[in-house]
Order: sequence, then C-alpha cells, then structure tokens
Amino acid sequence: MSQYIASFIVFISIFLFGMAVLRVGLNTISSSRLQTWLYRAASTPLRGLITGAVITALLQSSSAVMVITISLIAAKLLTFRQSIGIILGTNIGTTITAELMTLNPDQLVIPLLLSGFILLQVRKQLLFSIGTVLFGLGCIFVAMHGLEALAIPLSTLSFIKDVIHNTNSNLMYGIGIGTLLTAVIQSSTATTGITMSFINQDLLTLSSAIAILYGANIGTCITLVIASIGSSEEAKLAAYAHVWINIIGVVIFYPLIGIFGTIASTLTTFPDVQLAHVSILFNVLSSLLFLPVTGLLALSIERIHSKNILI
Repeated sequence: MSQYIASFIVFISIFLFGMAVLRVGLNTISSSRLQTWLYRAASTPLRGLITGAVITALLQSSSAVMVITISLIAAKLLTFRQSIGIILGTNIGTTITAELMTLNPDQLVIPLLLSGFILLQVRKQLLFSIGTVLFGLGCIFVAMHGLEALAIPLSTLSFIKDVIHNTNSNLMYGIGIGTLLTAVIQSSTATTGITMSFINQDLLTLSSAIAILYGANIGTCITLVIASIGSSEEAKLAAYAHVWINIIGVVIFYPLIGIFGTIASTLTTFPDVQLAHVSILFNVLSSLLFLPVTGLLALSIERIHSKNILI
C-alpha cells in the first residue's frame, strides 16, 4: 500500500515539475509581451476572452495568467470589469493542456528529455527556453505513463476503491472529489491527468470523469483567491468573479453531463480524448454563455462583495 502511494506522489511531483518547467520556458519566450497583451485586451470583453485564451494556451496555466491579471488590477492598469473577459478566456485556453496530455509519444519521451537536457546547457536564451519546453513535456509524458500504470494497483486499495465506487454512483460526489483534489495539489491539469489515467483503465465511467473535471474547474479558483489576499478591493472582486463564473458554469451544465459524454463518444473511442473534448466543449460553451452578460455579472458581484470583502 505504502509503495503505491509513494509512487503516486512521485509521479504527481514529476507531473507538476514538468508543468512548472514547461511554463518557465513558454513564459521566457513570450514574457516581455504578456502584460502588454493583457493590458490592450481590456478594451472589450471579447478581446479579453481571445487574448486570455491565447496567453493561457501559451503559458499552459490559467492560474499564471490570472495572477498576472490580479497584479495589473492591483497596479490600477486594469479594472475589475475589464478583467472578466480575460477570466473567461483563461477557462478556454487551459483546455489545450488536456488535449496535449492525450498524445501517446512513447517513442518520443527519451528524445524529448535528452534534447531538452542538452539545450538546457546552452546559454543562448531562446535555445535554453526551447530546452525547458521539451524537457517539461518529457516529464509530463513520463508522469502520465506512470500514473496510468498505477491506476489499477491503486484501485485495489480500500480507500481508493470506495472513492471510485462513490464517484461512479454519484456525480455530485465526483464534483466534490475534483474540487478537493485540485484545491490540495493546486493544479486542475494534474487532476485531469489523474482522471485520464483512471478512465483509460475503465475504472471510472465517462460521466463520473466529467464530474471530476467540473470539480477541477471549481477547485482551481482557490489559487486566485490566495493570490488576491492583501490586494486591492478590485483584485479581490476579480477572484470572486472567477469563483462565481466557474460555479455557475458547473451548475448550468451539470444536467448536460450525459449529453456531453455522448457527443464526445461519437468523436473518438479513446476515453482520455473523450474527456479532453468534453473539457473544450464545456469551457467554450460556458465562456460564450457569460460573454454577453459580463456587465450584469460584474454589477452583481460588486453588489454582493464590495461592501463586505471576506478576504
């Protein structure tokens, strides 16, 4: 039992390390323009959505983009209302990571790690950054392979067996698991990766995996709430907006879990790819649903929270 848990922790650590290294490389390549792009994107909610999605796809982290957004609000370069379009965009951009994890580059892992390691020894910034991206990808794929191999042994543990049974029996339980796990490990991507490992081994149904995915969207909000502690009132309002958008999105699309699963099943027979497609479908529809009412959403959040900041 302890051996399986230790291995699980090791692979999660490798996954998070790979994500961090990948993010550093992508950030180094484009960091000089990120804040400028976000600042210029604030003119309309649609531009904010597009820019937020693109930058999140580049950085492979919605949390990183939202932390940058919070810092711009705190510096009074952006207002709370201007940030809502960016929030919607980050939810779309983060789905690219899920699609990336469905690749099966077994023969590319060693070349990725080796070429990445070699380029990490180069002093030229561009080549070094490319090296971090390649090495980070290699670590992510190693972790995904390890997590999938551990899925069946872990499922024999009584605690995990109960969690799997309850998740397959109760979708609300799955949402709770996804929320809690993401809040603890501070990565919705890692939660999605773990879920993909279990669904590939037929331990989770597609509907229960989608429920965990929904929960991960809620759990990822904790990062922004933490980042907003001690910031200006408008920065805290942006954190609240992120929470409300993701919770309301889950509530609205909860009844459509079965429909989303059916649509994904018609597109591919691979369970992990089905989950990745649902991630795109859910986040795009949710963001587009909120886009026309960003003004009303901002006003509602201001009325609820402005006079009683809880953080």
